Amino acid sequence: MKIGLVCYPTFGGSGVVATELGMALAQKGHEVHFISYRQPVRLDVFLPNLYFHEVCVTQYPLFEYPPYELTLTSKMVEVARYHNLDIFHVHYAIPHASAAYLAQQILKSEGMDVPFITTLHGTDITLLGELPNFKPVIAFAMEQSAAITCVSESLKRDTLARFALRNKQIVAIPNFVDAYACQESKVIARRACLAKPEEKILIHTSNFRKVKRVQDIVKVYEKIRADIACKVVLVGDGPERSILEDYVRQHGYEKDFKFLGNLTCVHEILQTADAFILPSEQESFGLSALEAMNAGVPVISSNAGGIPEVNIHGKTGFVSPIGDTDDMAKNLRYLWKDEQTLSKFKAQAKERATHFSIANILPQYEAVYQSVLVNV
Repeated sequence: MKIGLVCYPTFGGSGVVATELGMALAQKGHEVHFISYRQPVRLDVFLPNLYFHEVCVTQYPLFEYPPYELTLTSKMVEVARYHNLDIFHVHYAIPHASAAYLAQQILKSEGMDVPFITTLHGTDITLLGELPNFKPVIAFAMEQSAAITCVSESLKRDTLARFALRNKQIVAIPNFVDAYACQESKVIARRACLAKPEEKILIHTSNFRKVKRVQDIVKVYEKIRADIACKVVLVGDGPERSILEDYVRQHGYEKDFKFLGNLTCVHEILQTADAFILPSEQESFGLSALEAMNAGVPVISSNAGGIPEVNIHGKTGFVSPIGDTDDMAKNLRYLWKDEQTLSKFKAQAKERATHFSIANILPQYEAVYQSVLVNV
């Protein structure tokens, strides 16, 4: 198949999933054409069968806000024409699905029928889908999609509750991970840079938006710091990071907190950790938790959205009510009470992650593609 894959190129979950999916499809022999305004951060452009097409937005004095959706549409039409695409797969509802619809109509006028599949990732439904200036466009674009997928059963329920889709089924296909391995010597060296041998490492990765509730991480730390020596490692960037850094400085916690910013090889840092914390108030799936589990790291999380579909309470880690930092601290104490308990949870987290292997998930997307193409 020749697939046009449209995604955001950023560090967020939708871009990561789209990038990893496209690379896996290319490695399996499909021809994959990425279309975005910048090369996705995890994209390996040296893979065979894989191509990147940059969307260039023209600046014009009349445009206070340059119309990215229209330039994206034009690039999609161009790529479909010259590479004879079979299908578009767009990640995130807007503006990608609406641009796909417009591109499809232009191509139809030229005798080409290129259907599009929309994958929903979370805030395109639970946040933007609530806004009246976006909701009609999102609803229309979903209705025009040849198929709709979403990343969890929780997001599927949220979508159906918010949108009265007519004769449209939504297929829940979970996010996935690839099996990463890092040399033990590298893990030991990196861990030594982050903490002393007797200290535990608590890690969090995100885009530091309000919905991630990163302040709860400090609250958990404050509840355990008196009797558990630990370092808190924070990976990522975003609007809440500076607020958190100010709080840490004001309270004299600098020696126990490390802000590493955005990293492309997150798995290499995850493998140094003794626990991963995800206190979000909204999470359609919890890809960062799954990536931690894939690295053999148990998870302390909230029960938001699709997280309990990934993090199994009492097995791969623990799940607490949103904002209940007392419960999170209690669970972290139990997890770290002895090395035997921690080792058991690490092994169970790693085993659980194998259920979300790309080898298991990729055929589900291929089946959706095939089901659409037989009707073209």
